[in-house]
Amino acid sequence: MISSNKQRKSIALAKPLFDGSELEGIQKVLESGWVTQGPVIGQFEKVVADYVGAPFAVASSNCTTAMHLGWLAMNIGKGDDVLCPSYSFIASANAVRHAGAEPVFADIDAETWNIDAEATRKTILEKYDSKLKNKATGNTLKAVLVVHQIGIPCDLDKFAALSKEFGIPIVEDAACAIGSIYDGTKIGGSGNLCAFSFHPRKVITTGEGGMLTCSNAEIDKTARVYRAHGMSVSDLARHQASNLTFENYDVVGYNFRMTDIQASIGISQFKLLESIVEKRIKIGQQYNDAFSKITGIKTINLPDYISRWNYQSYPVTVKSGGAELRNKMMAFLEKEGVSTRRGIPPIHLEPAYRAHNGEHLPNTVSVSESSFFIPIYPQLEQDDIEYIIDVVRNAAKEVIG
Repeated sequence: MISSNKQRKSIALAKPLFDGSELEGIQKVLESGWVTQGPVIGQFEKVVADYVGAPFAVASSNCTTAMHLGWLAMNIGKGDDVLCPSYSFIASANAVRHAGAEPVFADIDAETWNIDAEATRKTILEKYDSKLKNKATGNTLKAVLVVHQIGIPCDLDKFAALSKEFGIPIVEDAACAIGSIYDGTKIGGSGNLCAFSFHPRKVITTGEGGMLTCSNAEIDKTARVYRAHGMSVSDLARHQASNLTFENYDVVGYNFRMTDIQASIGISQFKLLESIVEKRIKIGQQYNDAFSKITGIKTINLPDYISRWNYQSYPVTVKSGGAELRNKMMAFLEKEGVSTRRGIPPIHLEPAYRAHNGEHLPNTVSVSESSFFIPIYPQLEQDDIEYIIDVVRNAAKEVIG
């Protein structure tokens, strides 16, 4: 059991970090009168675009709506397919369906937990090869969505090769990946359309909020129109115009707008981003060192192409025993005051996607059933970290042996 010198704690799974500067930004927004779709939105978009190295950034109400805007801007909708991982939060597939398209699932790499390039290629060849070669057959595969799961960068070079081979664009779900770096390039700077989340479970937060980054001016323009009810001219642009200006509505749009209050918080959060990532990495490395010595569990070994993992979440995986032993480990930790969360449930097994329930995705199912997440965030004190390590060690000893 827990060492006698360790006092039982109550440790949350995640906590957003604020330093108080957010209040000043909120106050300025309130005093300005522009509390939504005002100038601070544009300022936040520039902060994100400059940070990741993307020409364009479009703020939205959350990451799901950011992805939805992306599909709309790419003209992907009814009758189209998007190939994506099942091992992701269900919003990845939901955004595809919101646009009227259908997700098609491929398996993940068991080591990185990201969609596997070889599995993706195999799925394309099995389901779409003849249609890709003969355009007259009506190819329905319009994009491949890669997810940088728990902030771990996906192998973008391999997917760039697939994109070139089959002529299919790659889109990135980077909900968890702000601050992560792939082969020297920050996630979001690849030139692909990319969506970020600023939910409180992520590395930095605006409460709720999302951002779409891209390198295509037309996609940027179209996403902005769909974001605000299909409005051809934004409220801010109309108010700043030197002449009387009216908007029109050429498409049926959505209310996917972020508020300036949220954007002001985001600007403050980006000033903390690098220090937050550094602290997460230090905690993650302590976990790695401790858990690598426990025979019954495994840690993630990062490939060389990953320059930096932001440690958005920290996973623990039981080497054998699947969900049964995983659940016993989680129960042990919860009893000792350490919050946990199960491995991400596969989308293709959810009732909402019952048409895909029979798909064979062994790595996806295995990783989901054998893994769980433990607390990792900057506010953890050293004694908290040591306590968590101690509890995991004792849980493995009692449950796994």
